[in-house]
Amino acid sequence: MAGMHDGHTQVLGLVVHSDDPLFLTMVGLHVIVGLVAVLAGLVAMFSPKRRGRHSRWGTTYFWATVAIFSSATVLTYLRGPEDFRVLALGAAAFASAWVGRSARRGRWHNSVRVHIAGMGMSYVFMLTAFYVETGDQLPIWKDLPSILYWVLPVLVGLPLIARALIRNSPARAGP
Repeated sequence: MAGMHDGHTQVLGLVVHSDDPLFLTMVGLHVIVGLVAVLAGLVAMFSPKRRGRHSRWGTTYFWATVAIFSSATVLTYLRGPEDFRVLALGAAAFASAWVGRSARRGRWHNSVRVHIAGMGMSYVFMLTAFYVETGDQLPIWKDLPSILYWVLPVLVGLPLIARALIRNSPARAGP
């Protein structure tokens, strides 16, 4: 399951570039909150858009995103500048989620559209960070050019966000 070799640790077939117990603990926490965010985001996305399931799971997604960004900040501090790109993506995911959540809670002008765009982009940034960090170790992904780790989440996510925005446009709302 796990083994350490020359400053690297292997967990479930993935190489973690450290054998420091604090770093590995933070990676474990980061992975757990990342999985919570992925699942909560999916449930919120596919739930009816009203109070209840959507807002509960959306709130869980938001706080998991806060935890991901926080743990990414600690991991970058522990490991150094080589993790900065993932930290930047984590910051973008958090900032987008914050804007999306704030728009709805504050009832901003066009709050539904800002909410959809913010939360959708947050999810895209989160998945991009995951693929940028681990894509070279994942089945199928490891055979792709690394530029696709950056591009594919955007190519899939943006049309889905655009579709949601069109479906929720004021023109479609009717009289």
